[in-house]
Amino acid sequence: MRHTPFLRAVLMGMIGLLASLSPMAFAQPLTPYEQTQVFAFRATSSLLLLRGEGLQDGHRKRLEGDMVDLDKAFTSIASPSAELRTTYQALVTQLRNGATYGPKEEDMPFRFPQDLSKSLRDFMLVAYSEGAPSAKDELPAKIEYLAVQYLYRAYMGSFETAREHPDQYLGQDERVLLPSIDKQLTDLNAKSNPEIAKLKPRWEYLKSALGDMNSQSNTLASASGRAFAPITVDRHTRAFSTQWMALK
Repeated sequence: MRHTPFLRAVLMGMIGLLASLSPMAFAQPLTPYEQTQVFAFRATSSLLLLRGEGLQDGHRKRLEGDMVDLDKAFTSIASPSAELRTTYQALVTQLRNGATYGPKEEDMPFRFPQDLSKSLRDFMLVAYSEGAPSAKDELPAKIEYLAVQYLYRAYMGSFETAREHPDQYLGQDERVLLPSIDKQLTDLNAKSNPEIAKLKPRWEYLKSALGDMNSQSNTLASASGRAFAPITVDRHTRAFSTQWMALK
């Protein structure tokens, strides 16, 4: 087919546009393993909000919705291992148990915070090892993971990361995760995708709030001395990860 000067100009323009786009524009959707990690963190955050804010109906409904999303993501995994199934059921049991306890601290078994964090950690380590996510596809899970750590410190106490795996995000806290996420976002070409640019203001808030978590301290006080803001952090975290996944 003969190309007219106008058609050639249009084709060259399209090629230039495609070349300028961020690689994010061509990224694949999150795999079932990656989705499962995100929704497991979200369900945990919803349970922490439910308990921390007095068992409100709105938080209970959100937890149920997150549990549905988590189940859908898990059941879409083609061939989950026996270990993944076992650790998944253990996490679901802890999440559902946590919603049944009364609103007072004494209504909750003393070891529940440790048992919940352990079940989440055990499941995530298996899902991570079997799913082998890429660095860019880890980002929504990293954000949600930091939110879990933050809400834990606000409502239940210190969250123990998988410290035996410092090379994985599951073994890291804000001191490592925030700089790595910040670099990843800085490297993106926001000019090529306005939706990426919209993430930046929300990220600036999260970077400041999560950076104040003070994970290196056992005092459960923020580094600045200001009160924790779990509801706001949770809202911005979920909005950020939702926007990020929509980019794909």
